[in-house]
Amino acid sequence: MPYRNEELIRKQRKLAATQARRKVYVHVEKPVSMFDSMSTEEREAFFTKERKRAAGVLARRNTLIKCAMGLGICIAIIASILALIPIFYTFINSFMSSAEIQDNYGVIFQSLSGHAKESGAAYLDKTPVLRMVPEKVTFEQYKTLLFMSPTYLLKFWNSVIMVVPIVLGQLVVSSLAAYSFARYRKRRREILFFSYVILMLMPFQVTLVPNYMIAEKLHLLNTFWAIILPGIFSTFSCFLLTKYMRQIPSSYVEAAKLDGATEWQIFTKIALPTCKSAIFAMAILLFIDYWNMVEQPLVLLTDEQKQPLSVFLSQINEAEIGIAFAASALYMIPALLIFLWGEEYLVEGISHSGIK
Repeated sequence: MPYRNEELIRKQRKLAATQARRKVYVHVEKPVSMFDSMSTEEREAFFTKERKRAAGVLARRNTLIKCAMGLGICIAIIASILALIPIFYTFINSFMSSAEIQDNYGVIFQSLSGHAKESGAAYLDKTPVLRMVPEKVTFEQYKTLLFMSPTYLLKFWNSVIMVVPIVLGQLVVSSLAAYSFARYRKRRREILFFSYVILMLMPFQVTLVPNYMIAEKLHLLNTFWAIILPGIFSTFSCFLLTKYMRQIPSSYVEAAKLDGATEWQIFTKIALPTCKSAIFAMAILLFIDYWNMVEQPLVLLTDEQKQPLSVFLSQINEAEIGIAFAASALYMIPALLIFLWGEEYLVEGISHSGIK
């Protein structure tokens, strides 16, 4: 008898639960749409009107986009022309004779401060002449610069001796450090990486005095090592390569570890080939940067025979303005050739490194 009562109570509870669930679901009527009250002709007219309105909106948007792109292209073209004008006139004037250059630009030199009759600068008494084509093409400046004066070649090889070891050494050091920062993200290394970023943001003039003091203590003043050693341990390349290596999928590294690869093999077989474009981009940027350095040689090199070509260009006086144009033209050729050769690597390396 008690068993029957329990069975009856269980059935009643089950029935009550079923009825409660059924009460939850309430029948909702389908909402009435505005299209239900329209006829077929009215509906077609409405959709035709909306399609025309959407087409007009898209046409106005495309017009604005094209105008913005056209304006951007015009600004880029104007900026490019303004940037190329000095380079163009430098190459053109390097083929002019000294007399023609003096006739064209003598008015400008006479009006500069220190060259005028008064103590300060003077106004131009006549309009200077900027010729697109020289009256008489001559290679006398290049002959004098390359064959009759060994100073230019000496300064050129000084620049090569300083710049090439800096670029190669910095790529080796920064690639190893960047791999370490990318693979092992512990707290201490993140603090060290943050200090790298802080040093990168500091102006170069702030670290020039400590470099001078350290070079003096190590007896490296007036030697190429005073320029090379601080340049090898620069922070920018390490920062850029770290950002690039952190984008390498971890599955590549895990697969290499399962195959028994060591850390050195992972670095040389996976990390370096993946970062090939970034390494080329850094080599181009470093070469252009240190090829144009002026402050370091002036402060750390007291012997003029050891100074690079970038310092030599600023020491050519106005009496040799034709040679100055020729020296400037030859000075730009290595940087231009390297940039044109590695332009594709430069764009790809910077665009994939995470720097916007």
